[in-house]
Amino acid sequence: MSKRVKKNRPKHSRRIVCLGGGTGVSVVLSGLKKYPIDLTAIVTMFDSGGSSGKLRKEIDILPLGDIRQCLVALSDSKNLTTFFNYRFRKGGLKGHNLGNLLIAAVTKATGNLDKAIEKIGKILNIKGEVIPVTLNKADITAVLKNNKKIKEEEKIINCPQVSKIGVRRLSLTPKTKANPKAIAAIKKADLIVIAPGKFYTSVLPNFLVKGISEAVHKSPAKKVFVCNLMTQVRNTDGFSVENFLIILEKYLGKATVDYVIFNTGKLSTKRFKEVRKVFPKSDYICYDKNLSKKKNFIGVDIIDRQIQKLNSADTLVKGANKRTLIFHEPNKLAKIIINLCRR
Repeated sequence: MSKRVKKNRPKHSRRIVCLGGGTGVSVVLSGLKKYPIDLTAIVTMFDSGGSSGKLRKEIDILPLGDIRQCLVALSDSKNLTTFFNYRFRKGGLKGHNLGNLLIAAVTKATGNLDKAIEKIGKILNIKGEVIPVTLNKADITAVLKNNKKIKEEEKIINCPQVSKIGVRRLSLTPKTKANPKAIAAIKKADLIVIAPGKFYTSVLPNFLVKGISEAVHKSPAKKVFVCNLMTQVRNTDGFSVENFLIILEKYLGKATVDYVIFNTGKLSTKRFKEVRKVFPKSDYICYDKNLSKKKNFIGVDIIDRQIQKLNSADTLVKGANKRTLIFHEPNKLAKIIINLCRR
């Protein structure tokens, strides 16, 4: 008798694991979920601002915003996800997201975040799995090149000296170990995608978790890095594709990236001016013109021309950060990733 196959997990399908933060990973997932693959998101757990940060402090729970975004991205229940993303605007719940509150409630009821994600995943009918990179509480600490220490995600994002002085090293306080489910997923992967996102606070911290970089190194999977579209004001001003890769591989340890996907497209002048109104100093990630000639670098126009509207609700909780207005075009990006997986 054949073994029972989990719902929404195609038998004999390719296994793709995506690592990163909420928005970046969710864009990648939204394109990949349309393919007959076994899809897993391993999500950073170190937010300190916004609704996630407030819940973390008030009810002693891990930050849930990035988890919520990935669940929504993988869901086939559009009506439910609309409510899941609802943000309260008044009263004691002002700024809180309904999805965050639901995950928090189920976590407290079950006593386990993994179980809560599994239960809510069934309600949302997600295709794939969402796994916290760790189940332990920790904060990111950045030591700048002048030896100044900055602790907590929110403070690192908002510190102008990060770009001006540069980061000497990142660490987690306290040190934390990987979620066993994350390690298991990496071991079984055919392809590992390091998704775009806030570089120092959403992407790199995954590899500070004990066991993650080692598992990525030992995995026979191809490793793909999807570079950001735009610089992050105060954190990655002036960065090039090459800068991102050099720093990433420093934190990957013995693991190396097999392919780098980077954007070569640009918005119309009108649309770019709209972005600059919100992020005056943000710019496209630059790259060497000869980079596309190298077989490991894939330079493609993958910028989504439909820029996002600034969500005023994101600023209702102290410490909330403005979300990017420009995303990768998920279908184009997914097609490239699937082709790499088939090689």
